[in-house]
Amino acid sequence: MSLGFFAGQNRNEVVIVPPGEGPSRWAFGDRYTVKSGEHNTGKSLFLIEALVPEGGGPPLHIHHWEEEAFYVLEGTVEFRDRHGKHEAPAGTFVYVPRGTEHAFKNISSEPAKMLFLTLPGGKERFFLNVGVPADDDTPPPSEEQRLKDVAYGYEVGPEFGDEYLE
Repeated sequence: MSLGFFAGQNRNEVVIVPPGEGPSRWAFGDRYTVKSGEHNTGKSLFLIEALVPEGGGPPLHIHHWEEEAFYVLEGTVEFRDRHGKHEAPAGTFVYVPRGTEHAFKNISSEPAKMLFLTLPGGKERFFLNVGVPADDDTPPPSEEQRLKDVAYGYEVGPEFGDEYLE
């Protein structure tokens, strides 16, 4: 039996999402590919693969509904919190409790690749709502589109438990 992307609500089933599969969106200038969410693991968790271009990353924000964790796979990312800036090269794990202000920025000259995990799940609704489709051949958005995404994120963020601070 092949378990593809839309494997159900994880009712005692293994969920397998092969490389390159899952809906992708450009949001805030970054490419996000949803690997796990309500569609295949219920509300237990959300996992997204991020490709963040040089200088990319979201503005300072707070998630009021979820815990969030990051794992840097490639590149070096700078995380910011109320204590300052922290360099996170590949292999770094970062945990952000709900209600904690944070931001990140790719400080590498190449795209950074990261995994984001939120508990509980459901955060994919934000990314699928805010972003524009990012198929394999879809180029990154223009700076104008990126700024529109950021403005729209500020507008709808509270609907998803998010507060943008800058």
